[in-house]
Amino acid sequence: ARVDDNDGEFLLIEAADFLPKWLNPENSDNRVFFYKGELHIIALSEAQEQECDSSAASPTIPQALRLLSSRSEEFLAAEPIRAAVYKRISGYPEKIQAWFHRARCYLPAGAAAVLRQRPSLVAAAVQAFYLRDPVDLRACRSFRTFPPEQRVMTAVTFTKCLYAQLVQQKFVPDRRSGYTLPPPSHPQYKAYELGMKLAHGFEILCSKCSKVSPDSKRNVSSGPLWERFLSSLKERNYFKGEMEGSAKYLELLRMAEDYFQQSVTKPECSEVSPGDEILTLLQTTTVDMKEFEREAACLPPEDDDSWLEITPDDLDQMLKEARSESLPSPSEEEQKYDLEAVAESMKAFVSKVSTHEGAEMPWSSDESHVTFDVDSFTKALDRILGEDSEELDSDDLDEEQEFYFSDEDDEDLDAENQRQDEKVSPGELIGSLKSYMNEMDRELAHTNVGKSFTTQKKGVS
Repeated sequence: ARVDDNDGEFLLIEAADFLPKWLNPENSDNRVFFYKGELHIIALSEAQEQECDSSAASPTIPQALRLLSSRSEEFLAAEPIRAAVYKRISGYPEKIQAWFHRARCYLPAGAAAVLRQRPSLVAAAVQAFYLRDPVDLRACRSFRTFPPEQRVMTAVTFTKCLYAQLVQQKFVPDRRSGYTLPPPSHPQYKAYELGMKLAHGFEILCSKCSKVSPDSKRNVSSGPLWERFLSSLKERNYFKGEMEGSAKYLELLRMAEDYFQQSVTKPECSEVSPGDEILTLLQTTTVDMKEFEREAACLPPEDDDSWLEITPDDLDQMLKEARSESLPSPSEEEQKYDLEAVAESMKAFVSKVSTHEGAEMPWSSDESHVTFDVDSFTKALDRILGEDSEELDSDDLDEEQEFYFSDEDDEDLDAENQRQDEKVSPGELIGSLKSYMNEMDRELAHTNVGKSFTTQKKGVS
């Protein structure tokens, strides 16, 4: 069995920290199965695994089933993956009941009859209303499928997510639609509002279905496409030499028109759209208004929707619970700590060349690959530098240096130089000065500045 939703293989999200490197959303189709009560992941072929080809094509359903039936033990998911998934789904399907919400809705009788036959269609209706656009709302001006004249009070079961999406959407119906709402103070205001929104969702779904209009049936035998199709039939001797207008010829022509109509107006599709399903149910279901009125008199009470509002304290508690589930205990974290492993993982992380997706750990097919634990690495640095070590900011360091070189330091430096000068004799000072002057003359001798100097010859007084 496979379990997926609009997000794809959503079970893998729960085990994201333990998945093999090659597995990603692009190649996970038809690879994740429950087989004999255990989670299996169909791995890449040996050639694809050696090349680390994460973009490999997914197997087809028949191929996947053959692999599972012949090599199921080989594809059994790793223990950490199974543990993470089983922890998330523990308590189901019984736990599903806690996520349902029952509410009263004032719906068109046709929509109520459809939901009685297929309660799951409420999800498609809510999604259609929630994701509506101006083009979708054009069909809601006239309401040809679900007019507001015949409405009944009924109980509808939502998931909490669907109910929240429907309730939190602020929407005012078009005056041309015929759907009006009582004042907000009316005791049934919420039922009217929910029913109005659901009716819009059902109408949008039906407006998008692939129903065949009467005009298209009348115009089937006209147009260039039909002419080419008819010419092709004549070339292949479809009419078997029958005279045009004869009974046999007209019978063959009618069969060709029916085939052409089905092929053009309703292309082949493996999945029936919700709108088509709703229209089919409307055609096959009898709407009994008296029965709906009897049921409305004894409807079960609504569920309390106070769960929609949470206080800051409730939010903090939810975050704490989620954090306690995801973070290991201090004792477990201490057991996993290994200074040498941290050093090796840091070396591997730094030497790894990053891609456009960011820096990642080098991939290895071995199960005992090196991982880089940021928390452990930070603790290792704390142990080396000391727990009370403080981070020095470069700007702060400059300020401290400037602070220590104050005016008092300058006075001390001048006093020190003065004491050194007092210890040197005048003759030594003159000799030192002459040596500096001679050194400057030698450096400037070959420059224009040096040539401009005048020197006093020895012996001249």
